[in-house]
Amino acid sequence: MPTATETENGERAPRIAVLADSDTRWKWGGLTAQRLLPDADPARDVDGLLLRGRATPTPRQLREVGVSAASLDEVTVPEFLARAGEYDLLVLSCVGGTVQAMLHGLAHRWGSAELRENGTTAKRPVLVTGYVGVVYEKLADGLLLRNGADVVLANSRVDAERFRDVYAGVGRSTESVVESALPFLGGAPYEKSGDRPFTVTFAVQPSVPVDRAGRLYLLNRAADHARKHPDREVLIKLRSKPGEHTTHIEELPYQRLADRLPGGLPPNCRLVYGHMGEVLDRTDLLVTVSSTAALESLHRGIPTAVLADLGVREVHGNHHFLGSGCLTSWDALDAGHLPTASPHWTARNGVVSDGPYEAAFDPARKRISALLGRPTLPPVEPYYTAATAPGYLPGILARHGLGPDGAPTESTVEAPGASGVRRVVRGALRRAARGAYRHGVQRVAPAIRRMGEL
Repeated sequence: MPTATETENGERAPRIAVLADSDTRWKWGGLTAQRLLPDADPARDVDGLLLRGRATPTPRQLREVGVSAASLDEVTVPEFLARAGEYDLLVLSCVGGTVQAMLHGLAHRWGSAELRENGTTAKRPVLVTGYVGVVYEKLADGLLLRNGADVVLANSRVDAERFRDVYAGVGRSTESVVESALPFLGGAPYEKSGDRPFTVTFAVQPSVPVDRAGRLYLLNRAADHARKHPDREVLIKLRSKPGEHTTHIEELPYQRLADRLPGGLPPNCRLVYGHMGEVLDRTDLLVTVSSTAALESLHRGIPTAVLADLGVREVHGNHHFLGSGCLTSWDALDAGHLPTASPHWTARNGVVSDGPYEAAFDPARKRISALLGRPTLPPVEPYYTAATAPGYLPGILARHGLGPDGAPTESTVEAPGASGVRRVVRGALRRAARGAYRHGVQRVAPAIRRMGEL
């Protein structure tokens, strides 16, 4: 159990836990916790709770993310809810449905009949959530699933305005929406180096585009760019290795597509892994369809190209960059074009704030400090309830092993006194099941779809 520690001024340091369900969400959640409470020591005050599921990060993915914490534990939903009372602040860095389920689970824990009968006044944790990057789809759905948290972080001025409109539109308070910024922006401002070749980085995405033809097109164009510019180095920045999952399922990994590319990749074009910040340190042109890496690149002042080759479409997310000055094509890049971003667009979209980057988190810090200072907090009240969404909410809760009242169902709770051998066997079975699921998603399902197209 976490123990209380003191800050330099002698005050008790808040205990923080980040619940994350993928590597990218652990990155966002872990860094968000550090930004919101800058006096906290991540190696002492922040625990990472990795939700067991299809996208639970592997050790390699965690090393690549590089976010430090006092501990990193894999947990089930009941285990998380049982541990929630150990903390002062919970960052729920998960997909919207999971956030909604956790809000109901926490509401049950701090509002159960047992607690009311005992007259307990135990203070619940402050609840924070948000998005790991660009919000380009399911705006209302995702936001309403996150409603009920004390703080819903918006990564830009544009997002804050849109979030408040959604909450106001259903009659909910907009007080929880707080403008901030993506927590992983930073790095040295761009300067062209004469000590290395001009480097083009193509930042791929697991699910954009989702079809084989679109992904092969982009891979071929990156390789062609390298052939047309033998003096340049072209890096294809990958998110995960085959068999690993990130926020989105990747059915057609670029690694496998590259293996089947006629003639292979040219000598000056290669696949790379690693921390995006380190890759950007050597990048002179960032190319993507709609990856959040574009915002990291723009923040540094690196020329950034958002491809429109496959259309400017909501399904691809590149419509988010309308007006940015970054939309372009491989043809233009082949001809030497380097996009110039619009300062007005970047300022409204969380890339360049009106003051120093760190100041972007001041409003969130102020709200969280005020919440932490209250003797008690109001009940957790998600927008969706069994009365307002009887055809939607129960399914979300059931998928997370929770009953209609938010309590863990009997089938999800480890039996008291379960032996160590039993836990080891269950863990092995879960890992095997997860491996089988990934194999089915990445190998079997695509093969069946191809057969259906014959």
